[in-house]
Amino acid sequence: MFFNVKDVELFQAQKQFIDTAIVPLLSLDFEENSMKQSSSAAEYLMSLTAFIEQQFKGRLMLTPPFSYIEQTRHQIDITIIKEILTKSGFKHVIFISCDHFWTSLQDDLNIIWLPPIPLESMDKSVKQRILEDQLKQVIPNLTAAWSKQ
Repeated sequence: MFFNVKDVELFQAQKQFIDTAIVPLLSLDFEENSMKQSSSAAEYLMSLTAFIEQQFKGRLMLTPPFSYIEQTRHQIDITIIKEILTKSGFKHVIFISCDHFWTSLQDDLNIIWLPPIPLESMDKSVKQRILEDQLKQVIPNLTAAWSKQ
């Protein structure tokens, strides 16, 4: 499910089944020498989270990405995002990022860190295989969260 009117209405009607929110944490860098790498990581993260949503539709909702710049990430308290999503009915809130910075919070929050893979030059079938392989790395995190009911 995506954060759109149709899917939100479905979520509100079926909260007992849709218990997980996936929140992409998206680092943006607009420096001349980093912009291409940043946009590549963003493309990868958005493709992967959309693929996860597609595979687990009816079990989770993919929120819009929480975007930030490196200079502000130390000022961001993502526990507030978790609290708000939990209060709205999600039992599990999982953050996914390509920014290694967030791994320092793994003891308190469910954060999946994945190194970015440049998808922009791959053909569609290779990109699909890469996303499938990455999903296999994410599934253990999802099942671990779900088993903590």
